[in-house]
Amino acid sequence: MVLQSHFATPGSSNPKMNSRNTIRAICICLAVLLYSFSAQPQSGRRQQRTEPAAPVPTPTPEPTPKPKAEEKEPDQIFLVGADRNSTYSIYPSSFFDAVVVGCAEALSRGSSAGVDPTSKSVDRGEAIKRAKQDNKTYVVYLELSAPTMGSSSNGSYDQIEVGYTVFAPGTGKVATSGRAYQSSNRAGPVVVGPTGTGGGGALYREQILKRAGEQAGERILRALHLDIPRTN
Repeated sequence: MVLQSHFATPGSSNPKMNSRNTIRAICICLAVLLYSFSAQPQSGRRQQRTEPAAPVPTPTPEPTPKPKAEEKEPDQIFLVGADRNSTYSIYPSSFFDAVVVGCAEALSRGSSAGVDPTSKSVDRGEAIKRAKQDNKTYVVYLELSAPTMGSSSNGSYDQIEVGYTVFAPGTGKVATSGRAYQSSNRAGPVVVGPTGTGGGGALYREQILKRAGEQAGERILRALHLDIPRTN
């Protein structure tokens, strides 16, 4: 009987022991739960894959613009004009235009000089005045005339002649002068038209007069020794 009071039977339980075990089990469960919650976000973050950033294109440097070469002013200039209001010239304005253009093109093509054609009427006095105002400008004074009286009024344009006078820069003195004539045999594009008294339409006549103007320009360059073509 004494032994039974000191030792518990195999089926008996200790309340303090059971309580301690229960607390331990609860703590273990809480620790497991906390670990599982903390491990789940970390595993989720490890599963996310970051896309590689797109490469940044390297900007292409713009080429440095080359400085424009300054254009050298020509040493000589030709101012080309015609006397359209002469009492002896009652020709269409297009005839004067053709002669001025032809002369200017020949001067520009056959020399390195600058050429300034004008569509305004230039009389002899004004041409001399313009030449005196500049030390490098030749003034080309053009006239249309016919050798026989009345040929400019009866519709016959075959006898029209181109008179040219060049006034020297600075002094206004005559540098050269002469006459050019109509000819359909010169090199260049030909506008076919009839010949003879009053022959040819306006377009044909303008082309022939333009060639006469070219002839005048070529003679001017040879007389002034300026027949050096452009290099550019």
